[in-house]
Amino acid sequence: MSSFISASIGRKFLMSITGLFLISFLCIHLTLNLFLTFDDSGQLFNLAAHFMATNPLIRIMEPILAIGFVVHIIWSGWITLENMRARPQNYAYGDQLLKWWEPAKNMFILGGMILIFLVIHITNFYIKMKWSGDPLLKEVIVGGVEMHNAYALVSNLFLSRVYDLLYIVGGILVGLHISHGFWSAFQTIGFTNQIWLKRLKFLAIALGILFAAGFSCIPIYFMIKF
Repeated sequence: MSSFISASIGRKFLMSITGLFLISFLCIHLTLNLFLTFDDSGQLFNLAAHFMATNPLIRIMEPILAIGFVVHIIWSGWITLENMRARPQNYAYGDQLLKWWEPAKNMFILGGMILIFLVIHITNFYIKMKWSGDPLLKEVIVGGVEMHNAYALVSNLFLSRVYDLLYIVGGILVGLHISHGFWSAFQTIGFTNQIWLKRLKFLAIALGILFAAGFSCIPIYFMIKF
């Protein structure tokens, strides 16, 4: 097992599995965040956030998710450095000029930028909700249940136009990352049939657009309405 993980194909396999796992988390995360745009009273989002915070299964998955992020980041960096050593020469200038935007060539850069966005996001939301607290999280009663006012904390930050723009950029980067990473992960774990690869590439682009549009529409909603 250790020899498989230490081998290049083993690291790519592990990165693919963790990547697909993180995409499933993003689906849940995006669904939860979209509740911000459905109900300006905040009750719907607070109920969803309270469910996520108190559900035993979600609480078990949180450390697994954290490990998944760490493994995915470390392994992607390792693989990228190996590829750079294997082919140290840069792309031709014309190729860089015409194809600089291709996610396949910039997965490491995109991943790094997403990591920066993720740190900002965790600092402003997760840490405050889980540990440090915030005056905006003052308890509210929703449906007869006492819970943190997560909506007040989240919506207040979206009133910042700087954060709105950062969030939009982050959403677009996530979409670009997934548009290549999704089908590439399936290819690594064995889906090499050309017919299936075409379908997976189409689905990857669709998912990339969905995530980019979904995450971006939340700050755009606050920018327009507030």
